[in-house]
Amino acid sequence: MQCYRVLAPNPGPYTGPGTNTYLIHDGERAAILDPGPIIESHFAAIERSLGDLVPAAVVVSHNHPDHAPLANPLAEKLGVPSYGFAPGPDFSPDLMIADGSTIPVGSGELVAVHTPGHTWDHLCFLVGSELYTGDHIMEGSTVILEDATAYLDSLDRVASLGATRLRPGHGDTIEDAAAAIAEYIEHRRERERQIVAAVAAGADTPAAITEVVYVGIPPELISAAASQVRVQLQKLISEQRLLLRSPSSTEMHVVVPDER
Repeated sequence: MQCYRVLAPNPGPYTGPGTNTYLIHDGERAAILDPGPIIESHFAAIERSLGDLVPAAVVVSHNHPDHAPLANPLAEKLGVPSYGFAPGPDFSPDLMIADGSTIPVGSGELVAVHTPGHTWDHLCFLVGSELYTGDHIMEGSTVILEDATAYLDSLDRVASLGATRLRPGHGDTIEDAAAAIAEYIEHRRERERQIVAAVAAGADTPAAITEVVYVGIPPELISAAASQVRVQLQKLISEQRLLLRSPSSTEMHVVVPDER
């Protein structure tokens, strides 16, 4: 199986150079993965890139506005089914798929791998030895999380697949899959260690921890960083590596266990 990448014109702080739309094909039939936002020029670029390929499916990795909204109108225009884990605000799959589901594309197939963490509905897709990672792993950036425990578990899961190359939803192809996955895992573990160390040094609220751990980040990213601290605190609290000082308080205050 081969692929073309069609870059959506939606660059930004959270999308990098833009969303990667992939045409995954066997030379005759093609699946379109993550068609992205509804932008007329991108719609036209996808259709042009298909060339003589016969469309077989439109596939969505997760329900975020930079990945999913164009899926339904594109599938309708091409006369093919759309696939996804679950419906969302801007996308309703014709066929819902789960972990292990396969999407046939000519002589090949896409194998769905459920990888919650970035979002609960996130799917990666294994095609031969290549893993299409959506927003689970991105080139040149880390990932915004909604569930840190699920995300680490999902990283361990993709590490076990033995993929040799990663094709992310943002950024360039990652040629050394194992090294990239290991780096992502270590980054998350190191961030946890930094948060625990910050709490041990006296930073006991998400805002205070953010100031210590995310020193020097651009002002427009501070809100996202604080949100990530809260997500990671929930994991650390569930593992009893940190404790809530006042569980009934509306403000989250945390301590390391031996300082309670």
